[in-house]
Amino acid sequence: MLRFLRLVSCALVAFFVAFAPVASAAEPPAGKDRPLEVLYITGGCCHDYDAQKVLIAKGMAARARIRTTVVQEGGTSTNHPISIYDKPDWSKGYDVVFHNECFSDVKDPAFLKKILAEHEKGVPAVLMHCAMHCYRVGNDEWFKFCGITSPGHGAHYAYTCKLKGKHPILTGLPLEWEVPKEELYYSDKVWETATPLGEAMSTDRNAMQTCIWTNQFGKTRVFGTTIGHYAETTATPEFLGLVTRGTLWAAGKLDEDGTPADGLELTEAEKAAVVDPAPEPQPTPAN
Repeated sequence: MLRFLRLVSCALVAFFVAFAPVASAAEPPAGKDRPLEVLYITGGCCHDYDAQKVLIAKGMAARARIRTTVVQEGGTSTNHPISIYDKPDWSKGYDVVFHNECFSDVKDPAFLKKILAEHEKGVPAVLMHCAMHCYRVGNDEWFKFCGITSPGHGAHYAYTCKLKGKHPILTGLPLEWEVPKEELYYSDKVWETATPLGEAMSTDRNAMQTCIWTNQFGKTRVFGTTIGHYAETTATPEFLGLVTRGTLWAAGKLDEDGTPADGLELTEAEKAAVVDPAPEPQPTPAN
């Protein structure tokens, strides 16, 4: 049965990669009625970023009025400096920057300053999986921004993410979320500005590791998760719901009940117009 579900998941990934285009970088339109504009930056080593960008963009668009613009560079390298970061005011016009890149060998402190400069202005951020392993420039500036310090990971296995307390970002997730297939990152340090929301047991360390959290980087909201290595996880409704709510929260657009703020909830017509790569399960009608 598990093998069947994995085959179905992989087939869905292939379908959405083939038939669901994602916008490239461009100046988003202005106007109070526009959707939440997300700049999604991706590329680099060790992950299927071609599939992830489609799953996440489509999954968020199926849950809220979120429009995602993708910048993908660097192939499968570990040392590519993404070109948009060299532009002045590189995040201008976007409401949130979603970091899902993997460039651990970009080690130039001056380049890192260009990245963080926009977030120091207050531009919200979402950080996913290998983003926590980027920009090891010899200081802690990137890790302060992330909210955790992660030096690496252990073996690959399914694990149970145990939620900590209540938070709108966690709405709809089970208290013990069975993550189907993953790569649990170590969390050597949780910075004092960060609030853990979920953790999982490392079989390598025999200790709990933070895997979902929020961080306050100066005046900037940051949502982070180290979950998201495999398509078996990123193509689930639990994961897509989590990153959607995390994105909305970072922008200050998530209500206390875990729903999009006014103006960002989908109309019935909008729901009908989008194809959700991982629909939320519907309750079984009572007999």
